[in-house]
Amino acid sequence: MKENLRKNVVPIAVLLIIALLSLFVISGIASSYDFHRSSIADLNDRETEVLTLSGISLALSVAATLPPDDIGTPLADKLADLSSNFLLILCVIILEKYLLTITGTVTFAVLIPIACLLGIIYLLTQWEKLKKLALKLAVFGLLIFALVPASVQLSALIENTYQSSVENTESITEKIAALQAELEDEAATEDEGGISGVISNITDGISTASSAVLDWTGEQFNHLIEAIAVMIITNCVIPLLVLFAFVWLAKTILNINISFSYGKTQNALKRKISPKKES
Repeated sequence: MKENLRKNVVPIAVLLIIALLSLFVISGIASSYDFHRSSIADLNDRETEVLTLSGISLALSVAATLPPDDIGTPLADKLADLSSNFLLILCVIILEKYLLTITGTVTFAVLIPIACLLGIIYLLTQWEKLKKLALKLAVFGLLIFALVPASVQLSALIENTYQSSVENTESITEKIAALQAELEDEAATEDEGGISGVISNITDGISTASSAVLDWTGEQFNHLIEAIAVMIITNCVIPLLVLFAFVWLAKTILNINISFSYGKTQNALKRKISPKKES
């Protein structure tokens, strides 16, 4: 071992410096907000978008109940059911935000230093399996560090293509207020008409304003479904596909198959540490 130490002083020093830099310098940078500013800003925009659409869904649900006789209740129930989809998307976005900083800490504060330590032990013992394990551990750490930023950027690229379908829902609250005012005006007109207004409603079926509310709410419901589909693809499906791609890549690169025997390992270490003198 002393001979190996003399031969590999420089590589050991380099690995030790890399481990210390990774642990005390790079890990802090890689897990900081400034380093992930662009990705976090993108995720914050998506979070705001999800909360906005969730509020619009609730407003549309209320709008569907504006017509009399509960004719819009089925549509209102469907709109209310969308909240679970928004909650799922929001949870995924928040998880990605946490993973951005966590993976930086895990990679550069844990995996890379351990890989460097294994590399140093390899240089001292010349145990080939430690060399392979150290390399694969370092590659694995870099892969998981790149996983979330890669999925965020790919999702942003796809989301920008369909951004217009989401932005069309931003004026919905103003439209709901206008339709509510129209319903109130129609109700006031019917009150002034007395019995004749009631008979007119019975003969004509759903009032013009109520029909307009239901038609418009149904149209916006379709827009929301489209927006939710885009969000599920960009925030749930794409990260999963990137994860599967990284898992496949990790399995390809990190195909570790180490058979461990305590007795053989102990004997090998004894031979490395205190070799027998040749007679």
